[in-house]
Amino acid sequence: MSQFEDRQKGQEAKYAFDAEKKFKAEARRNKLVGIWAAELMSLTGDEAKAYAAEVVAADFEEAGDADVFRKVSADLKAKGLNIGDDVIRQKMDQLVLVANEQIAAEG
Repeated sequence: MSQFEDRQKGQEAKYAFDAEKKFKAEARRNKLVGIWAAELMSLTGDEAKAYAAEVVAADFEEAGDADVFRKVSADLKAKGLNIGDDVIRQKMDQLVLVANEQIAAEG
């Protein structure tokens, strides 16, 4: 029975590690999306950092990426920028790969 329990604990630890890694990558992706959108809106310095933090916080409104997408899309439109929804979604997809690479490189 001990081997079974050890295996189960190992699987639980791996699941927890993978979940934490996924959470970190999504948060990093959201920050990167926020920085990208801030640049498009001509925000710099502390304003850009604050906006990126707002984008990260927006992800806690509901499960999935829709809340982040809606925030960024609405903010870009509010600034009069004509950035298509497909462009935002492509950027989010691209930046999740970058975020995963960054998280993996950090160990």
